[in-house]
Amino acid sequence: MRAVSQVPRWRAWVMAARPKTLPAAVAPVVVGMALAQVDGAFAPLPALAALIAALLIQVGTNLANDYYDFLKGADISEECEQFMIEVRDLTFAYPGQPPLFEGFSWRVEAGEAWAVIGPSGCGKSTLLYLLAGLRHPTSGEVRIAGRPLTRPRPQTGLILQDYGLLPWATVAENAALGLRIRRFYGPDGLHAPAGDQVAPEEIRRRVNFWLSRLGIAELRDQYPSQISGGQRQRTAIARTLALDPDLLLMDEPFSSLDALTREDLERLTLELQAETGVTTVVVTHNIEEAVYLGQRLLVLRRPPHRQALVVDNPGAGRLDYRGQPDFLARCNQLRALLEQTDELSGGTVRGQA
Repeated sequence: MRAVSQVPRWRAWVMAARPKTLPAAVAPVVVGMALAQVDGAFAPLPALAALIAALLIQVGTNLANDYYDFLKGADISEECEQFMIEVRDLTFAYPGQPPLFEGFSWRVEAGEAWAVIGPSGCGKSTLLYLLAGLRHPTSGEVRIAGRPLTRPRPQTGLILQDYGLLPWATVAENAALGLRIRRFYGPDGLHAPAGDQVAPEEIRRRVNFWLSRLGIAELRDQYPSQISGGQRQRTAIARTLALDPDLLLMDEPFSSLDALTREDLERLTLELQAETGVTTVVVTHNIEEAVYLGQRLLVLRRPPHRQALVVDNPGAGRLDYRGQPDFLARCNQLRALLEQTDELSGGTVRGQA
């Protein structure tokens, strides 16, 4: 990934010298009339010349503003290439409670697969909701794809433990729900990404593709009460991936499933992450699941969390990793970190177990 470059001096000068925008319809007339007074009387020819000059000034202003926005967007795109998630000096506390995070900072590069591990009540799910824009920091900032997060963004996919399926809708209807909501609002940049409207045939194409890819195409006309827990979770995954997210957040998505179904969906998650390249953050309290899914591990223990403790896990991503000796070694390493009674300092634990 390309590192964020310093803004060149000429670019900084253009951005600093950005002119103020005048109202497009009013400015030419006002300036033209002001300049067209000759000895207190209105003069048509000077007025026309002044009007033309004002129009040229306005055009120049608009071009400069557009170029400023282009430069600003270029700088943001460079940062987006480097970091999908950037948590800056984050502090968060529920009302009347001590803080869970205090001056906490953390970065995730685009395309990475992370697992967030920690015991119940340590703030794992809270961190995920902060990344989803469902909760807001007490202080500090969360940036997603280079932009400050102030509300849920349409390019972020969220998969929860309880599936969130509509019981009166079929599998296919549930899988299409997100796309139908996008079509209802239109490409406004808030509820749906800015761009082209999602056509009904495109909705059908995406839903059919993901139902087939996830192995539940034959269940398309069934209702959630008629299918198993693993099949419900696959439906929820299809609903999310049909939106083509660039960030996928998963909050203990397999914790209520039996062991074999859980392992099957964990393998599926690895395959989908490799196929799509989507940045993935999985929250779990299961050590084996965290080590299997996360190429990098964020360890949360006793709040308040002030520094990020990160464990590199280069073996993750291999479907056969669970049967390898280094998998067991990494699990033991992670268990030892979680069992420490003193406050953990921040930093990165390298791949060697």
